[in-house]
Amino acid sequence: MRIAVLVKHVPDAQFDRHISGEDLTTDRSESILSELDEYALEAALQLVETHGGAAGGHRITAITMGPAAAVAAVKKSLQIGADDGVHLSDGALAGSDASSTSRALAALLQHSGPFDLILTGMASTDGETSLVPAQLAERLSLPQVTFAASLDLGRAGDGWMLTARRDNDTYAETIEAPLPALVSVTDQINDPRYPNFKGIMAAKKKQITTLSVADFGLDASEVGRAGSWTSVEAAAPRPPRSQGVVIMDEGDAGIRLVDFLAGQKLL
Repeated sequence: MRIAVLVKHVPDAQFDRHISGEDLTTDRSESILSELDEYALEAALQLVETHGGAAGGHRITAITMGPAAAVAAVKKSLQIGADDGVHLSDGALAGSDASSTSRALAALLQHSGPFDLILTGMASTDGETSLVPAQLAERLSLPQVTFAASLDLGRAGDGWMLTARRDNDTYAETIEAPLPALVSVTDQINDPRYPNFKGIMAAKKKQITTLSVADFGLDASEVGRAGSWTSVEAAAPRPPRSQGVVIMDEGDAGIRLVDFLAGQKLL
């Protein structure tokens, strides 16, 4: 069984986000592996370990799309336990929206596959659209399960059947799908592991393949801004927070507080 885990290099949430250049893209100078993608990677590792590991013929490939620095997301995934990695890096991809991203990743997955299972996080921590997994499944004509809070695999004849639980506000539902399939997982599915010294050293010997869109037949006009359905027309920094109102209690603080809330139409 071959599993692809899609990972993304995103701005570190510890720092303020900034818009970069005239193209109004996100400044990614301080970026890390998306925390939500670590849950997808951990889900893949647990499935492989449960069903015999590498000795059972199972393999996990970490895949990312982005500029040269984005390879750090793949390297971190290899340290955690993925077997190999693929980095799609091409200037033509700059400015890709969810649609353009899913088009490029679908072509890449078809080129690098076939994969029995494709796992993603429930969203990226920069865009937070949750659109790419569903669009990918549509482009690849695969069964899709989104927002899985648990995931299991079992044999079904000569193939595999996955069973996933989706948790809603007032109920949970169980969904089954045959492989190949695409699944996005929530941050409730597991507790991601950290890379240890052995994993860090082993990752140095693992292969990372770097590809451009031309390597699998995509035209530059199909991706990036040219192939996007949406575009950013304008962007401005968030205005600084104004100073709050301090009410000193001189015997009438309660009345003044009510007046303030009423003035803000909060009462």
